[in-house]
Amino acid sequence: MESVSESIKKMMKSRNFDPEYQKLIEHVYADKDVQSFLQVNQDKLSENSIMRGEAKLYEFVNEKTKLARNEATFAPGYRPTLVLNKNLIDVSYVPTNELLAQQAQTALKHRVRSISMPKLIKSASFDQFDMDNASRNQALMQANEFVASYRQHKDQFQPGLYLYGSFGVGKTYLLGAIANELAKYNVTTTMIHFPSFAVEMKNAIGDNNTGNKIESIKKSPILMLDDIGADAMSAWIRDDVLGVILEYRMQAELPTFFSSNFSMTDFESEHLAVNQRGDVEPLKAKRIMERIRFLAREVTMTGDNRRPKA
Repeated sequence: MESVSESIKKMMKSRNFDPEYQKLIEHVYADKDVQSFLQVNQDKLSENSIMRGEAKLYEFVNEKTKLARNEATFAPGYRPTLVLNKNLIDVSYVPTNELLAQQAQTALKHRVRSISMPKLIKSASFDQFDMDNASRNQALMQANEFVASYRQHKDQFQPGLYLYGSFGVGKTYLLGAIANELAKYNVTTTMIHFPSFAVEMKNAIGDNNTGNKIESIKKSPILMLDDIGADAMSAWIRDDVLGVILEYRMQAELPTFFSSNFSMTDFESEHLAVNQRGDVEPLKAKRIMERIRFLAREVTMTGDNRRPKA
């Protein structure tokens, strides 16, 4: 059987080309990818169909050359590839490895929804978490265990973590690292700085929009409430915002994480039980804490304050 290259040479000799076009088309047919494509599809391509496809072959070689030179291309982020379309030569564009990596990174970021959270959570990772004392080692181990267990048993309830410790020991960072790790496995997390969210909810009362805000948060596959207990909580925020969110998540068995400067015991007695007006309501506090204890396991974190000094 005559080779493709020999067939092309004969085909070109039988035609009268303009010298400029002759030079251009010779360059196209000399391309190794073009030759390979024609060789693979020689049983499906007639001489006429190859001639009709020369414009597409030229487009392919031209765009491929631009891509190799980092020049502007017809479809930025995509590389050309030759295909057969009803036995005719055509060019299809597929994402480059660089574009795929960029899209993957963007998708990861979109899986971590943050509300009033610090920028550091965007780059937080298990690898960069300092393990300089036993409590931090234990916290990281439990974070890893949660991710592994959640991945393997999504159909079973997995309690989150209640990270408790003093200012600057890395509680928020570890929450961010967990969220980013989960994002690698297509898990969406909502992270909320709870004191800022409480202010936002109060401001939403006038717009009659509190229900929509709560609804969008309470159903998140993974919810993280950061710095809970940092500010005094009104009875309305405690019962009609936090209480509603936790009740839904307990009934739906959705993993929930917390970070706080209070232990669970102190959070109940010193914060939840006393509202902004000074009223002491231990039964209502106990009701909230029952939900928190169901949703998360307490993890103590100690260490130096890692926050930059002003």
